[in-house]
Amino acid sequence: MKKSWLRVLSTGVIAGMLLVGTATPMWASNLTTHELRIKAGSTSAFINGKKQNITKPLIVKGTTMIPVGVFKKAFGSEIRLEKNDVIKIKQGPHVVTLTMGSSVAWVDGVKVEMGAAPQMVNDVLLVPLRPVAVGIGATLAPNSTGEIVIRLLQKDGGAEDSGTIDLDKGKTRIGNSYYGWSIHYPADLIVLQSGEQERMASFGAADESYYLEVYVSDQNVALDADDLLTQLVQLAKQAGDTILDREAVSKGNQPYARIVVKDTDGLLWELRQYIHDGRQYDVYLADYEAMNYKDLGKHASLLNSFEPSYSKSDRTINDLSTVEEGMREVWNEDYGIQLKVPAGWSMDNQNMVYKDENGAYLQFRVTSAKSGATVKDWSDQLENWMRETFTAENYQRIGSFTTEVSGETAEVNEFRYNFGAGWQTEFDVLLQKNGYRYYAEYTFPEGQTADRAWFDQMLKSVEIDFDTVKDNFGQMDEDPYLTDKKKTITRTSKRYHYSVDIPRYWTPYSDRFESSPVVYTFTGGDFSIAATEDKSIEMTVSQLREAYAEAAKTRKSFNLIRSEELTFAGVPAFSFTYHEVDKGVPYTGRQIVFEKDGTTYTITSGLNDANRTQVQAEMLEKALNSFTFIK
Repeated sequence: MKKSWLRVLSTGVIAGMLLVGTATPMWASNLTTHELRIKAGSTSAFINGKKQNITKPLIVKGTTMIPVGVFKKAFGSEIRLEKNDVIKIKQGPHVVTLTMGSSVAWVDGVKVEMGAAPQMVNDVLLVPLRPVAVGIGATLAPNSTGEIVIRLLQKDGGAEDSGTIDLDKGKTRIGNSYYGWSIHYPADLIVLQSGEQERMASFGAADESYYLEVYVSDQNVALDADDLLTQLVQLAKQAGDTILDREAVSKGNQPYARIVVKDTDGLLWELRQYIHDGRQYDVYLADYEAMNYKDLGKHASLLNSFEPSYSKSDRTINDLSTVEEGMREVWNEDYGIQLKVPAGWSMDNQNMVYKDENGAYLQFRVTSAKSGATVKDWSDQLENWMRETFTAENYQRIGSFTTEVSGETAEVNEFRYNFGAGWQTEFDVLLQKNGYRYYAEYTFPEGQTADRAWFDQMLKSVEIDFDTVKDNFGQMDEDPYLTDKKKTITRTSKRYHYSVDIPRYWTPYSDRFESSPVVYTFTGGDFSIAATEDKSIEMTVSQLREAYAEAAKTRKSFNLIRSEELTFAGVPAFSFTYHEVDKGVPYTGRQIVFEKDGTTYTITSGLNDANRTQVQAEMLEKALNSFTFIK
């Protein structure tokens, strides 16, 4: 429940918000896609295929700036200058408000950071392309010639009309086809926003009298109306709300629970919960004018119209979902990359990481290429890296092929590997252009044929504006997978008086050497150093022995291979080596405990059997043996 956040949207804000993120019904026969093609540095643009001269677009702080008048030429947008420094661009239900000298825009009442501010160049007003285009409801994508293609669905003759499009005409319900719900769409209801990958949709009344939200979450447990009521009551108590009314409704095809509460600010809410087809639907309504719980009764018909289902054949529903053919568009503006990924996946656009709960994983990375290096060089280095990471019986190269990605030829390498719990299939996509390398890594559990099909669809959808990286970045890091495994860096701790040589290919999880512990990970293994002045070596060793004895009794896969006393870093030490299978992955672990000047040190290391190659084993041993005390 997001009530504390929702209150921010109350008085004075709701009236300024209009339709955001609404998907246009593609079946409408009176709509036509209008297209603008534009390129930074070119004085020509193409509007519906016709060439027109324009003031040359510029790149400012990595942001493409175009003449504001192009939006009127292409789409008939209404453009107004107010108070000399405020620019308003209107397109149908959308309003984009810009201010000269400010990189902040307001899109349908929502604050947006654009990256660059509107500016006058030779008496022509230039505005940021992407935020304005997206703000008026258009889509953007680069093409193979380096142009940016902007498309907007409009009524026939769109650029010649006034530019206003009533997308809500004939719509009596509103909902989300992907998450499967709909509700009555009264004339005074305004769509505020859709978030969390469309799980949340919020609405407000034009007169600011009420607020409505629908939130969808996964719920695989079958709950009846009484269960839902118990859940709602507990939720209200945790929030500190006063419950004024409650009801478990078991009548009809769709049981639900409802409560009316007064929150800590005195605002009255009605909260409802439904369960359907593996999902839970929470419906919240706040009445800003209600004084008594009975006052919320006037919203009963609206709330009673909610259905945890969506009929795609019902053309009276305004669909808020942007999902098409099971995929959702994602992008990263810093690198100029956009593509489509399966709608149910988690999406981290900043790091370009996309995951499915069943194990499929996609990541994009952009790095610099060494001068003169080729894609074949790159591919050979990656192959060598994999053979140094997996033992021969746990790695197999399948083959390579070339394909077109965003108008360029890319090499795709397919291979399989096994950590011990089952084989994984991986595709590596390698594309090099303008001195930069574009790398996509896609992996999934072997045998999941649907994930292989997703790969083909995602790859076809990739669009890259190759000029973006060149404009936004200079020299970048090289691919971390190409780091020489035999190179090390010496790290020291003045507080704990030691130094150690760390392989450069290891990834730091916690590498503040004046703190404890320091932790590094690498493919198939880990390494850590803990130092404490609060626990004696005798106590530490005693606790470890007890833990190992208990593990041997309770975990069938655990085996203490060796327990010994030895000299380590010039002082007496205790070493424990064990083997275990964790979640199907067999590995060998080791702990070395020693003491010097009142400080007890514990070095812990682990390496999967599947990753115990000669190189990895040697580098782990080298790091251990490099530990040295310093003054």
